[in-house]
Amino acid sequence: MSESKNDTKQHITTDGARHVLEAQKSSQASANRKGLQPEIANRVRQISFVEDKKVRKKRSMSRSISASSADSFSSASYSSSDEEDDISPRDKEQRNSKNFSDFCIRNIKHADFGRREIEIAEQEMPALMDLRRRAQADKPLNGARIVGCTHISAQSAVLIETLTALGARVRWCACNIYSTQNEVAAALAEAEYSIFAWKAEEEEEFWWCIEKCISADNWQPNMILDDGGDLTHSIIKKYPTLFKGMKGIVEESVTGVHRLYQLAKTGKLSIPAMNVNDSVTKQKFDNLYSCRESVLDGLKRTTDIMFGGKQVVVCGYGEVGKGTCSALKGLGAVVYVSEIDPICALQACMDGIRVVRLSEVVKTADIFISCTGNKNVINRDHLDKMKNGAIVCNMGHSNTEIDVASLKTNDLTWEKVRSQVDHVIWPDGKRVVLLAEGRLLNLSCSTVPSFVLSITHCTQALALIEMFNAPEGRYKQDVYLLPKKMDEYVASLHLATFDAHLTELTDDQAKYLGLNKSGPFKPNYYRY
Repeated sequence: MSESKNDTKQHITTDGARHVLEAQKSSQASANRKGLQPEIANRVRQISFVEDKKVRKKRSMSRSISASSADSFSSASYSSSDEEDDISPRDKEQRNSKNFSDFCIRNIKHADFGRREIEIAEQEMPALMDLRRRAQADKPLNGARIVGCTHISAQSAVLIETLTALGARVRWCACNIYSTQNEVAAALAEAEYSIFAWKAEEEEEFWWCIEKCISADNWQPNMILDDGGDLTHSIIKKYPTLFKGMKGIVEESVTGVHRLYQLAKTGKLSIPAMNVNDSVTKQKFDNLYSCRESVLDGLKRTTDIMFGGKQVVVCGYGEVGKGTCSALKGLGAVVYVSEIDPICALQACMDGIRVVRLSEVVKTADIFISCTGNKNVINRDHLDKMKNGAIVCNMGHSNTEIDVASLKTNDLTWEKVRSQVDHVIWPDGKRVVLLAEGRLLNLSCSTVPSFVLSITHCTQALALIEMFNAPEGRYKQDVYLLPKKMDEYVASLHLATFDAHLTELTDDQAKYLGLNKSGPFKPNYYRY
């Protein structure tokens, strides 16, 4: 009798397991028929570089790469299994609830979610909101037609809406193919902004979006807000006459500023440009404090790594490198720095960090982070010598710092692990973990603190106001730094958040220092 019961129980268990398995298969097949989560059956799929473009077009590289990896956490972007997300935005007609159609995004249905993201960002960007309220009545950008190419995030949406509140008309695209928050782009499109951006654009789509922002009916831009120089380069190349008639450029990144100085040096910069990247409020806050917090966020979300005891090589010890090293040291990592500049190298030494050549530690280090803005800082020779499981990523703006192109050869296999995470596999089985295909780690794989971006976006807004309203002749065909007075004003707008109270100079003290009591308080050559 006992044996019979056991046989019955075994039969029920086996039968139940069979039904569960069949239900799982049926559910998976149904999901695949509907175009939902097509990678459930094969969570880790090998993709050779030759087929990578075709595979990415098929699924748009947009949403859940595996069932265990929620894109909403790895990239701060709403994850959805809507069938529309598998269709290229360029292949579908799009309209918002007001029948507005001058935009191209991933999915307009996510607009409500994106609006909530923007509202959260507004709470952490009090100074930018304060600037909007103070200047809204005066409309200092009335008549400005700004074409923008920046990251499309909740924070940049607050800037875009501030510029229009101050009187500007705008058209916007993304400066990075991986950093766009699709739901934020949807919220802006629903609010009738001409936005051309979606997460994981193809290279050709990236340039198409830029073109759509430059050229449109009843539209002729007279100001540029750029992050990286791609928009500026495109206008100079394709629309030289339009470029010569513009009021000016505001550029935020190291890469873009470098390009501007090259243009000025060769006499090809026919309009004035404002170098926001080297303003104090950008360098000392966005580059330093923002990277100090966001580098850890990006690495944790993508790799789940523990930093204690890990050997990390940071290439470059500028403000971004300093912030990155500070964060990693705080969590117990063993940090090395590679540098070309003896001043930055000495700073690293004084901060207790060993300065090395990359070749000296390439075989033993666990994590490699580029922060230079340079080209091929980490090349194929370095990558060949790295140990199995080494993590490689970029915190600089440009995607040229890591020589990713050299990894797209027939002897190497690319394996997609999760969103923005690839295993590059060598013939002997060695795997190197490449994040965001060498593009900007924090904005591609995580988020950036809204408060810091409030500082940066205030600086950009004031630079646009200054250049647009400057009398003719104030700015020549050259690259300028933001006036010191504006830097100080941006800082002062943010002090109220901390209930900070500035000390005021007496008349005698101001006379002694040779300063105006209201500033500026430091000369332009002062190093903060």
